[in-house]
Amino acid sequence: MKKNWLLLITFFVAIFLAACSSGGASTEPNNEKDGNKEEKSGGDNTLTYASLTDAVGLSPILTNDGASANVTDHVYEKLFERNAETMEIEPQLAESYENPDENTWIIKLKQGIKFHDGTPFNAEAVKYTFDKLRDPATAAPRASLMEPVDTITVVDEYTVEIKTKYPYGPFLASLSHSNAAIVSPEADQKQDLMNNPVGTGPFKFVSWVPGDQIVLESNPDYHDGEPALKKVIFKVVPEVSTAISMLQAGEVQFIDKLPTEQLSRIESLKNVTIEKVEGTPQYYLTVNHSKVENQDPEFRKAIASAIDRDAFISKMNGLAVRSDSIIGPKVFGYKESADKAGTPYDLDAAKALVEKNGYGERPIKLLTANRGNFVLMAEVVQAQLAEAGFKVEIETMEWAAFLDTARAGEYDITFLSWSNLTADGSELFYPNFHSDNVGSSNRAQYSNPEFDKLVEASRTTTNQEERLELLHQANQLMLEEDAIVIMYHDVVTAALDSSFTGLQLEPTGKWNVSKVTRK
Repeated sequence: MKKNWLLLITFFVAIFLAACSSGGASTEPNNEKDGNKEEKSGGDNTLTYASLTDAVGLSPILTNDGASANVTDHVYEKLFERNAETMEIEPQLAESYENPDENTWIIKLKQGIKFHDGTPFNAEAVKYTFDKLRDPATAAPRASLMEPVDTITVVDEYTVEIKTKYPYGPFLASLSHSNAAIVSPEADQKQDLMNNPVGTGPFKFVSWVPGDQIVLESNPDYHDGEPALKKVIFKVVPEVSTAISMLQAGEVQFIDKLPTEQLSRIESLKNVTIEKVEGTPQYYLTVNHSKVENQDPEFRKAIASAIDRDAFISKMNGLAVRSDSIIGPKVFGYKESADKAGTPYDLDAAKALVEKNGYGERPIKLLTANRGNFVLMAEVVQAQLAEAGFKVEIETMEWAAFLDTARAGEYDITFLSWSNLTADGSELFYPNFHSDNVGSSNRAQYSNPEFDKLVEASRTTTNQEERLELLHQANQLMLEEDAIVIMYHDVVTAALDSSFTGLQLEPTGKWNVSKVTRK
């Protein structure tokens, strides 16, 4: 009898254990499945951004590319930032500033802020960052932001005095640039910030798998309040079509820089909200000004007259702003009167100039990059110039080779672009068109002493009204010379999973997710 009871007990225990085991086996795969589903959809507190390229590095001092800046902008902060709506420069880590004289900037800092490593943000951190940024030994790609600086002095723990070599009007704009973000001195001395960044921003660095993804987590001690998003993932997705498919499937929740040719596809997605703002980036056609034949004003007039920019913009599906002005509507120095101050489209006038001067007798090499709207611009403009009688051959190159070739002046005409991250006209004109930079950032090879003087004057006064007028004069001078032909000013775009809200999309093309929440 005892044996039978033992057998019975053993039987029920076996059934019980089997049931428990079965329940565990069936629950575990479901948990894995749900977990994968949550990772794909982003979960309630995770946002995944599809980046077409991986970051180069995560130190604002040592990088100068968009993919890196998208990450560092959320880990670090600057002394100042440009308000995305008003385009006015406002304090970020700074509390206030004053100019006792044109060459002196006294900046008061916000107190009680700490870096992610727990060390204090203070005047010493500002001095350390800017001294390293401007040190030739650092070889920082945007050391030019500090070029006007003469001395940096720590007045007290939360006050820094910066003296410039000359009055420098765009100084606050320079300090609002991504590459002027403040780093933790202690972290920079202990570790490689290119791979392990430490700032004061709303998100902290977690991990980086090169070629795959970068993960950030919310900073619970952020001085402006912890973000609602607990995690932000920067997922490398090299093909834009793949990124759009992932957005549709919920595998990523955010993409930006929407391609014109894919816009209708994205607009058809029911789970996506598209955001657009008029932006600071611009795209333009230029002749190679270093070539003698291109210094003929009638040659440039013929080209400008032959280009129907309205016809091109009609192909952009609303992602372009039409204005002749070289300084765009969202950039300091713009005046509305310049909108129609360029040479208008006039095919008959272009044909007459081509016939009169024999411009159609020599072949013209049109250099273009093999990406995005550059190819579209090249095809449209080639056809328009051909209609006027020019003989134009397109030469296409990948981006890095294109930039090197343009810098070397190995072309007849080409398309160039500029993001205008500082949104300041002086910082558009000086790097791109001042004769100091021919052979480097002045890929148009443009050189005009009168223009140079106007740009220099716009940089060496802190009177903003004076700067506005000087920049307008420089703008008008280039338009009168047909120095370049503005094809369009950009419309900055993003597509966000409609279950999220609060994305801050900036005219400079930058964006901020620190205020994003799930609906």
